[in-house]
Amino acid sequence: MYCHKVLNAVMERLLELSARGLAEAVSRAVGDGALAPGVKLPPVRTVAAELHLSPSTVSAAWQLLRRAGTIRTDGRRGTVVATAGTGGPGRYRAALRGTSGFGLDLSTGVPDPALLPPIPALHGLSPAPTSYLDEPVLPELGALLRERWPYPPDRLAIFDGAMDAVDQVASALLRLGDLAVVENPCFPPLLDLLEVLGVPVIGVGTDACGMLPDQLGAALARRPAAVFLQPRALNPTGASWSPARAGALAAVLADHPQVYVVEDDSAGDLASGPLCSLGEHLPRQVVHVRSFSKSHGPDLRLAAVSGPATILDPILERRLLGQGWTSRLLQHLLLSLLTDPASVRAVRAARDEYARRRRLITSGLAAHGLTLPPGEGLNIWLPVQDEQAALLSLASAGIGAAAGTAFAVGPGAEPHLRVTVGLVAAGHEEVSAQLARAAHAATPGIPR
Repeated sequence: MYCHKVLNAVMERLLELSARGLAEAVSRAVGDGALAPGVKLPPVRTVAAELHLSPSTVSAAWQLLRRAGTIRTDGRRGTVVATAGTGGPGRYRAALRGTSGFGLDLSTGVPDPALLPPIPALHGLSPAPTSYLDEPVLPELGALLRERWPYPPDRLAIFDGAMDAVDQVASALLRLGDLAVVENPCFPPLLDLLEVLGVPVIGVGTDACGMLPDQLGAALARRPAAVFLQPRALNPTGASWSPARAGALAAVLADHPQVYVVEDDSAGDLASGPLCSLGEHLPRQVVHVRSFSKSHGPDLRLAAVSGPATILDPILERRLLGQGWTSRLLQHLLLSLLTDPASVRAVRAARDEYARRRRLITSGLAAHGLTLPPGEGLNIWLPVQDEQAALLSLASAGIGAAAGTAFAVGPGAEPHLRVTVGLVAAGHEEVSAQLARAAHAATPGIPR
């Protein structure tokens, strides 16, 4: 019965038999109250059959509505009308909500500003191109990146940060209803992005060396369209691939040549280990994203991307119709930071200092009986007895942390906090003690 009511509401407002026309009809029905928040939309094939449209046209309309925040995925209920003012993704925002104002805010995942390399004076940079027709990638920067890439890239591009690159690649590779494999735990903005695209996720477990190959193999049996991975300093756990783990993951994926792999090396030059990518084994399946935000400055907003021409060329052609390219002035700045000896030394010193800070905190936790797996990067993944009790315990000590729930894929995960220990410049013993106390904190029982 509900299907007929929803379809009638849409058909009454349908002015054009196209994806945009269908999206506009649904939007009008929502706007004038004919479709209330929470109402479940019929399956794509049902809508297509009733309106004499192709399923791909309906899927494209649903895609437009998701991007506008008009509809959302609601687990097993399927696709529903979003609630005005509260709809839309926001796992990360929820994880950070209420963390401002702490004397020591370890919730953010951002680098320490004191450890970033100094920005050269802009007037000291080489003149930036002044034509719309110059190459999108600064030739000198492109040549340098190719020399330093973990494998010979087919195509190399520059995007406005890692998530901009992942967004554009995911939007090009995935369609509504496709499945994607992600690490569990996972970086929340990626989960939010895939939700907006209408792409359900399969979470695959991780250990100190990253995603588990046997679990990946089981997930691939469900025929996903793409796998999203972090090769080094997995956010939030800090796991990095060993050569053996990279080889094992590549061996599993080699049996599924139709599945694309999107790698987000967000740690960049702050990772201690060597550059690594499954592109060494599977260059025709892999898109590799390398960010410079944590190492050289979040506001730099630059990431380099490699991938097969069949994937990147259509994305870059589409990009020319919009912003066109990433600022070549910023590319000059990045080139300067990557080649200036003082900047190179500053980034190396920051890498070593982050490793030292992480080591001091994990050693302090071990002294309190909490041994964490090895890892690197800015964060630790702290197991706790009770998430909310742990957050309250830290808050009472003036310390902020991120709730682990936002990073978990699916229910049943053990409670954790993500703690950005890279921001702990001093007082490591005291912070370790507070973290250990929070890990053992439990919600008081309700007296009877």
